Amino acid sequence: MANPVMNTADAQGFPMAPEQGSDVFGATVAPIGKAIGLKRLGCMHVTVEPGKRAFPFHNHLGNDEMFVILEGEGTYRLGKDEYPVKAGDVCGAPRGGPETAHQLINSGTGVLKYLGISTMRDPEVVEYPDSGKYAAMAVWPGKDFMSAHLRVIGRAEDGLDYWDGELE
Repeated sequence: MANPVMNTADAQGFPMAPEQGSDVFGATVAPIGKAIGLKRLGCMHVTVEPGKRAFPFHNHLGNDEMFVILEGEGTYRLGKDEYPVKAGDVCGAPRGGPETAHQLINSGTGVLKYLGISTMRDPEVVEYPDSGKYAAMAVWPGKDFMSAHLRVIGRAEDGLDYWDGELE
């Protein structure tokens, strides 16, 4: 069994930003849940630089998320609303449509650190209201959402007909 105790400083992080760089996105994400033996509850330690975000504005059709602000200040977008957040705040992101889309933005002057905690329903569908995209993914038997076993990202208007390629 995995060691059930981990200090966030010991979690192995990876950069979460476009390879070509970005003025908007820039963070380090360190998975914790699996490392401490969790199977149905995910947890990651996220560090976001001032003026940046870790993830695009999105909503989950299958999973609930919660964010525990550990350090710094920011803005929490949820649906059409924005809320100021600071160390000690807890933010809820229930599964649902665009009204539950969420994003944490480091609008402070220092580093924003938080824990992202989520249920682990797999497969999952995620919508991105700002860009009109969706992602359908099956993580298992992959390692994490970035190396999902199956991941399709698209826009609804670009989809194929159900019978496409089946009638020949």
